[in-house]
Amino acid sequence: MPKIELPQRIVEGKFFASLKHKVIDSGICSHCGACSAICPAYGIVVDPSKPIDFPNWEEDCLDCGLCVRICPRWDYKPKSGLGEYLEIFSAKSRRFKGQDGGIATEILATALEEGTIDRAVVVARDENWYPTAITVTKPKQLERASGTKYSFAPLMVELRKAVFRSKKGVGFVGTPCMISGLRRLQIVKSFRKVKIAVGLFCMENFYYDQLVKFLADRGINIADAVRIGISKGKFVVKLDDGVKSFPVKELNPIVPSGCKVCEDFTAVESDISVGSVGSPEGFSTVIVRTEVGKEIAEKIKERCEIGDVNLKVVEKLCELKKKKG
Repeated sequence: MPKIELPQRIVEGKFFASLKHKVIDSGICSHCGACSAICPAYGIVVDPSKPIDFPNWEEDCLDCGLCVRICPRWDYKPKSGLGEYLEIFSAKSRRFKGQDGGIATEILATALEEGTIDRAVVVARDENWYPTAITVTKPKQLERASGTKYSFAPLMVELRKAVFRSKKGVGFVGTPCMISGLRRLQIVKSFRKVKIAVGLFCMENFYYDQLVKFLADRGINIADAVRIGISKGKFVVKLDDGVKSFPVKELNPIVPSGCKVCEDFTAVESDISVGSVGSPEGFSTVIVRTEVGKEIAEKIKERCEIGDVNLKVVEKLCELKKKKG
């Protein structure tokens, strides 16, 4: 059998001590949660309000080194720009309502209907906008995950369950850092069951408790929000009785340090990237990157309104995030 080369220990002790020192405590952890999906001790915790943690790791860590081997921030080489792609277009679903065009939902629904996958892992929320990860097996169930939550979610823990239960394949939707974590996880055969990875355009994400407090300080109970979004430099909260907005820069104090080093706006490692930037209102920009992505894209074109993309706007945001990183 070939010898498996273990990663280098940065500090004395078990491997999680090195991950904690180099990635988590240093502030470059993206909170993608890939380490939680690979941990054989099931000990790494992904909390929407706190940094990644492994309670009692001194005793419970099995010292296998897997968390270090798959962490995308261990030997971090930032990716940026538009990335490689086959085509770019604008689209709006005719059957699903979403944050902007319902295209992430349309992609997964089509993949389920075509038999490419038999389940999808997505982010839902409760009435207080607390993010939860769920697995769906029917297109109608995807409506539970509609809309952006702007808080970290334990997607990878749910993904671990999904890949072991799937027979055909799994669909996955995540931010750029989560897509990077997924690609590292796919050194393990079971995670290669993810057949379609949808990446969301992203400038930053937030810890749930800090986002709740940010809004509360401005007189908004997050439970009253109908929709949360970012548009034209504004953080916009739609309420039943109106709309409140704030300059995005006001959120700078609560942007997690791991987001501040990220340069990937368009999720360059995904099969298909989706975001509102560059498209007309109510539409999504779709960046098709792989052959499997192209197969699904051709199907959704038959079910959507299709338009053009202002690529300069997308490139401008890519460059802005690269400079911030």
